[in-house]
Amino acid sequence: MSATARVPFGTKVNYGIGAIAYGIKDNGFSVFLLLYYNQVVGLPASAVGSVIAIALVFDALIDPLIGALSDRTHTRWGRRHPWLYGSALPIALSWLLLWHPPAGSHATILGWLLVTAVLTRAAIATNEVPSLAMAPEITTDYHERISVLGYRYLFGWLGGLVMLMLAYGWFLSPPRGALSGPLAQHGYEAYGLWGAVAMAATVLISALGTHKSLAHPPTKRIAAQSVGATLKATGETLSNRAFLVLMLAGIFGYSNQGLGFAMSTYNLNYVWQFKTGALLIYAVALFVGVVAIFFTLSPIAKALGKVRAAALLMIVSAIFTVSTYSLRLLGLFPAAGSPELLPLFLILNTLGTAAGVGSTIVGGSMMSDVVEASEEKTGRREEGLFFAGALFMQKCATGIGIFVTGLILTAAQFPERAVPGHVAQAALDRLTLLFIITTLVISTISALIFLSFPFGEAEHKARLATLAVTSGEKG
Repeated sequence: MSATARVPFGTKVNYGIGAIAYGIKDNGFSVFLLLYYNQVVGLPASAVGSVIAIALVFDALIDPLIGALSDRTHTRWGRRHPWLYGSALPIALSWLLLWHPPAGSHATILGWLLVTAVLTRAAIATNEVPSLAMAPEITTDYHERISVLGYRYLFGWLGGLVMLMLAYGWFLSPPRGALSGPLAQHGYEAYGLWGAVAMAATVLISALGTHKSLAHPPTKRIAAQSVGATLKATGETLSNRAFLVLMLAGIFGYSNQGLGFAMSTYNLNYVWQFKTGALLIYAVALFVGVVAIFFTLSPIAKALGKVRAAALLMIVSAIFTVSTYSLRLLGLFPAAGSPELLPLFLILNTLGTAAGVGSTIVGGSMMSDVVEASEEKTGRREEGLFFAGALFMQKCATGIGIFVTGLILTAAQFPERAVPGHVAQAALDRLTLLFIITTLVISTISALIFLSFPFGEAEHKARLATLAVTSGEKG
């Protein structure tokens, strides 16, 4: 496949399908995991948030290791596909265990949560790191990379939101289940089972669908080295300034996204008191926002440049996201139960979601551009290592986001096993105020860091030309 030609539609679709598993995992962690272990199992929110944040520490070690090993995997199926095929079963099993905790003390269940959360994240990493690392290999075109990554984000969100709709409309919908209460356990177990099946199936479909076009040995191999030399080379790679800027901006940006998702179930059910039908419409509206930014992002990025587009979209997302809660505190938004509430809420929230997703897609395409910047400096193509960092950023959405949500719930004195419509107004006000402040602060920091990214399209094209000359001379 030509590096600069438009990538075939079928390749983009098959590549995108592989993100469905991550989307299911990410949505489950962000939306339901804290709620399940807090409001159904009965563990303190701060304890659950802390355990999930601790699991993030393991990711910081596991993800780069998988990335480095993926870069150094040399088979007739290439560097990435052996990992894709091997990840399907571990992903399904770990996801299933996460939603089937044993009976026991709080300490026992928290230990189960920690182990299964780490296993789930590690299993996902064995698929998502190699998958993301294929993006720079699919095309080197500066703007086509936005399109390629756009398909991955589109399918990732599709997977997560379809499971969200199934959860609200079937698994956790009375009389079969519930978000909390006696029927909740059965509903969450079914949610975990069908999620595991869908994750394994889509991982294999994506691997098979991209096998012919992408499962081939790399043109450049990383020579075998001692452990010490490998660690030194890894440190050199990860010290790249552009990479560090994206990592820091992404950690704040994804944490903000994770905060929004983790808070959404509490906000939707307790602040706005939406019923099942409204929750289903909410999930559909989120996907509408993702589709809208999928079709409009490339023109936005071309007009503003990737750096300014990522920063501006981050700020716009935060403004729309907190607008409904700010207006509520000021007494200017329709009250819970009002017929005007749902359509106005959906419009503002959909715009916020679209802008936030746009910022993360642009950031992901910028990570692809960093690959050549590092290659020019080190002589090595280490997509796996860089995209291990990208995956770690995404996992911050659930780790740090849920941890901060747990702190907010504790500071707001939000009750455990709460019943919608029966939570004190003062607790709801504290909850929304803390959510507003945290969202605005985190998103502003992310946007400011994005603006310090060191290069744009002109520098990228010049770098590709230099690498082409160097490669020709070596040939």
